[in-house]
Order: sequence, then C-alpha cells, then structure tokens
Amino acid sequence: MTIEVTTAAMAHGGKAVARHEGQVLFVTGAYPHEVVQAEVTEAKKRHSFARALAIFEPSPHRRAAPCPHFGPCGGCQWQSAEPGAQAEWKREIVADQLRFVGKLGNVEVRPTISPGPEFGYRNRMDFALVGGRPALHREESQELVELSVCLLLVAPLFQLFVDLPIRPLADRVTLRAGVATGETAVLFDDEHGVIHEEVAGHTFRVTDRAFFQANTAGAEELVRLVTEVLAPGPNDRLLDGYAGGGLFAATVGAGCREVVAVESDPVAVADLKANADLVPVRAKFESSRPRLPRSWDLVVVDPPRAGLGREGVETVVAGHPRTVALVACDPASFARDAALFTNAGYRLEYAQPVDMFPQTFHIEIVGAFSR
Repeated sequence: MTIEVTTAAMAHGGKAVARHEGQVLFVTGAYPHEVVQAEVTEAKKRHSFARALAIFEPSPHRRAAPCPHFGPCGGCQWQSAEPGAQAEWKREIVADQLRFVGKLGNVEVRPTISPGPEFGYRNRMDFALVGGRPALHREESQELVELSVCLLLVAPLFQLFVDLPIRPLADRVTLRAGVATGETAVLFDDEHGVIHEEVAGHTFRVTDRAFFQANTAGAEELVRLVTEVLAPGPNDRLLDGYAGGGLFAATVGAGCREVVAVESDPVAVADLKANADLVPVRAKFESSRPRLPRSWDLVVVDPPRAGLGREGVETVVAGHPRTVALVACDPASFARDAALFTNAGYRLEYAQPVDMFPQTFHIEIVGAFSR
C-alpha cells in the first residue's frame, strides 16, 4: 500500500515518525517535517513500518549525500542530513527514551557533542567480502552491497581499503588503525594481529578483533566526560565494569588509590593486563560480586548494547558508590538502566549524548548518577 504522510519526529532506530489513520508509522528514508510518499512494508496492530519512495516536501536539513553507495548500503542512514540536524535528533532521541521507556521526564539531556570530523573517523571497520571485495549489508536485509569506497574510514584505513588484496576464498575482513601511532592491521577471516592506539596520553595495545572504541577522537571525549562525572581522587577505589582493554582503568583510574577492573573476554583481559597496572577480575560483570571488594567509591560501566539490566545495576550499587558514570551505546537500554538506578536510590544528574558515529543513528551516551 502506498500512502502520503507528513513526518513529525525522529525515532530511536533512525526512522521518521508519522501518523496514518490514527496509527503510528515508522518511515525509513525520511527525516522529520517532510511530506513523503511511502510504501507500507509491515503492518502491525499498534504501529506499522514504511519506506519512503519519494520526498514531496523535503526537510530544510536535507542535503546531497557525498557517498555513491548511500541508499543501497546500510552502513549510513543519515548521510543526506546536515550534521547539526543529526546531532539534535540524537539529543531528542535520548530525551524521548528517558521519558517514555525510563519514565524519567525531568532529566537534563545536554546538547550532543561531536568530537571529530563527520567523515573519516572510523579506526576500525568490519566488511563482508563479495568476490574478494569489501561489502556491507543493505539496510534491513541480508543482501550484500559491494563497495568501491567508504567515506567513514580514517585516512590509513581508506588507503588499506583501496589497496586491499583480493582473497577470493575469504568471507570477511577487519581493517584497524591506530590514528595516533600510524599502525594498521588487515585481518582476513580468523587471522591475528596487534596494533597500538594512543588516547589521553596513554598507549593501548589492541589485539585481533577485541573491542576498542572505533572513533579515536570520540574515545578521548569519553575519557574526558567520565573523568568530569567521577572527579576521581587519590583516596578513591574505582570499579570499572566491562573494562575491555582498559580505556577507563588506565586513564580515569590513574589518579585513584585502586582500580578494580572486570572483563570476561580473554583477549580483552590480556590487553587489559598489558595496558593497565592491575590484575583484572575475569568474570561476567553481572555475576562478579563474590570476587569484588565489599565497597567502592566510584564506578564506570560501559556495557554492551543490551545494557546492564537488573543484575548489572545491583552489582554496581552493592558497593555503595557515591558516583556512577554509565557509558551506553543504546538509548533504550540506557533509559531502562537509568530507571533501575533511580529505583536503587540514585539520581540521574544529566545525560550527555556523544556523536561517535556521524551519518548513522547510533548514539553514545554518558550518564552521571549520584546518591
């Protein structure tokens, strides 16, 4: 079914919101305040999904996308929108999720910080391979789109992309670069490699495909923001949950009396030992309480997209910290966790969106909690 609708706002997940015959409609390929012709792709009882076929009245923030693959390639959703509009939509999405999912309506959501360039910012990219050439999935599809260019890559990765050798039997490739160190790695399938990156004056080892923030300027900003939230002192014990390779343990924790870092991934644990002067607790964070001290003063947690959940929040508050910095990559799980912290006696002082991934709907958030 093809319909004409006027969009009103941007929803979590990067789709514009409209109403049709009293039902909420989520429209892929549209931006807020546009009149579009849309094809309904999925109808449900309370809402439906649609794809924009034509833009009759475009948003004043719409622009020409510079990438020739924008549209078919699912890597970017908002490349045809001005950067300022993208940043504001991300702030609004965080506020909406706190209000509707977390039931927290009076929280300060600060203007989105954009820590680096809008293109050429990714220090890591994972591609599928089609005939030996890099490809990404079409949006909401398993179909692969072969790419001749990717504008999100930092300069060293862009050159690796251009010069990538053809490996017809390989299925995937990971490109990594240390922006500050100049080191690069090309990892086909299960190949191994190590690079180093420098953030906040500290050099980090990053092994194979272990998690490390894919935007180096963004990682610097996260360290600054978490330090600002926690204000660590020489008498403080810091608990670092989901510590990864030690981004926060080695930087924010440098001024603390003690850092307790919890990480379950064995490759990340090995990097953590190399990057920070501590003995990590190798465990899943939500079940690590028996192996932790009785108390801690400060907490930074950077969980995966699903968030902390009830067990994770209970682990954080068990040590009665005075301040918690929650670093989140999903606004909905952030809002759910914020509600759990509120129920546990903590107050969300503010939420700070960080645009780590321009041209996409993905949002990093730093939440400041105190009791």
